[in-house]
Amino acid sequence: MNLHPVQVGAVTIGGPSLVLIAGPCVIEGRAATLDIAHALAATCDALGIPLIFKASFDKANRSTGTAFRGPGLDAGLEVLAAVREATGLPVTTDVHLPHQAAPIAAVVDLLQVPAFLCRQTDLLLACAATGRPVNVKKGQFMAPEAMGAVVEKLRAGGAGGTVLTERGSSFGHGDLVVDYRGLPAMRALGVPVCMDATHACQQPPRLGASTGGLRAMVPTLARAAVAVGIDALFLEVHPDPDRAPCDGSNMLPLAELEPLLRGLLALR
Repeated sequence: MNLHPVQVGAVTIGGPSLVLIAGPCVIEGRAATLDIAHALAATCDALGIPLIFKASFDKANRSTGTAFRGPGLDAGLEVLAAVREATGLPVTTDVHLPHQAAPIAAVVDLLQVPAFLCRQTDLLLACAATGRPVNVKKGQFMAPEAMGAVVEKLRAGGAGGTVLTERGSSFGHGDLVVDYRGLPAMRALGVPVCMDATHACQQPPRLGASTGGLRAMVPTLARAAVAVGIDALFLEVHPDPDRAPCDGSNMLPLAELEPLLRGLLALR
C-alpha cells in the first residue's frame, strides 16, 4: 500500500526527513514548558530536524489517584497555545475523552490517542471528526497488524491523516519489549510510523505505586528503530528527569538529546 504522508502544521511526517515529536511528559507550568520548547527548537533548528512539541495537560492513567496529573484541560491548552505562538512549532497533546477532541483540536495541530485507548471507537471518531491528523499509540496488548482497524476508523471518520506509534508490548506483569517487526508491519498499512523510545522503556509498575523505567535503554531503542526505518521519533525529555513529577525514570535528560539526535541522523 502506498504511504500517505501526514501534514502537521508545516511539518510532514512520512516525507524525506525524520521528524521529532518531543517535550516533557506533563505540563508543569507555563515558564518551564516554554523553556523546554525553546531548547528543543534550538537543537532541532541546528540539526535540521522538523519538530512537533508534545506535552500532556492531564495524565489520566497514573498508577495512583494521588499522583500529579497536570494542570487540566483549560489551563493546559493555554500553555500549549503559548508554546505555539512563541516558537511557531506545531504542538500535540493527548485526548482522553470524546468531548475533549473539539476544544483540543482548536489549539493543537496533532491529536494523540493514548495506547490504552487505541481501540475506543467513540474517541477515535471524535478525534477524526475534528479534521485534524491523529497519532495513535499502539496498545501494549495489540498486534501491529490489528492497528489496521484503527486506521480504517479514522479514515472513515474524516481524520486529516493517521500516524501509528510503537511504544512496546506487555511482557509479563511488569515489563515491555519492542518487536521491531511491527514498524514495517504498521507502515504497510499505508501510514507513517513513529517510535516512542521513552515509553517503550517503561516497567509498569516497578516502583511500588508508580511506574519504573530503564532510561539508559532509550538511545538503544531509538537507534534500532531508525535502523529498521521510521518516519518520526517520539521522545519525552526533561531538564532533570529525576525530579520530574511524572515518568522521570524513562524520560531522556534534555542535555543528552543533541548527541543522540546527531548519532541517529548519521545512522539514518
